[in-house]
Amino acid sequence: MTVLVPAWSPTTRLLLLLLLSSELSGTQDCSFQLSPISSDFAVKIRELSDYLLQDYPVTVASNLQDEELCGALWRLVLAQRWMERLKAVAGSKMRGLLERVNTEIHFVTKCAFQPPRSCLRFVQTNISRFLQETSEQLVALKPWITRRNFSRCLELQCQPDSSTLPPPQSSGALEATAPTAPPSPLLFLLLLPTGLLLLAAAWCPHWQRTRQRIPRAREQVPPVPSPQDLLLVEH
Repeated sequence: MTVLVPAWSPTTRLLLLLLLSSELSGTQDCSFQLSPISSDFAVKIRELSDYLLQDYPVTVASNLQDEELCGALWRLVLAQRWMERLKAVAGSKMRGLLERVNTEIHFVTKCAFQPPRSCLRFVQTNISRFLQETSEQLVALKPWITRRNFSRCLELQCQPDSSTLPPPQSSGALEATAPTAPPSPLLFLLLLPTGLLLLAAAWCPHWQRTRQRIPRAREQVPPVPSPQDLLLVEH
């Protein structure tokens, strides 16, 4: 029996390999044509909150960047992972309530989010506050979930570490390092006549005293004798 194999070109084979690798690694597109958030998600979260111990401890990230929409999506990614952990240790009744809430945020698994970065810091909170924040993130995303592409949100971003930021300079240091402005030419022209007048006023009395001293000095100098007078004196 002869098996016919299609004669694919190298370009066709390359395109098939790229398509297969993208399917295996998850799509980089993160958009939703239909809203995955139901209209009664708040009721489901409230029912779960009423059934749980209010002070049951969970953790939330404390240093996610304050992105307008990515931030809400990132917090739902972390919340969904907590839901899976809680389902693994809950009883049958609790597991059913957790699954109803998890269904509301399970849509985040459709996007190929990168693993959480090591820079994330987590703080402890109680389950009541955790569920309240989850409800707030769904409220923030619901109007935009079908109108935005979230592909740029696939990597959770941390806030810059304060230890790596340059220390703020004080106002005194800024004033000390600020360059002094050169004097304005207009100011020099305005002050030039005043300077000349002051110089003239200081020079005039000196000049007048000098003129008065010159004649007096001339009067005190004896007249120079002529040669004839010197001859008469010798004889």
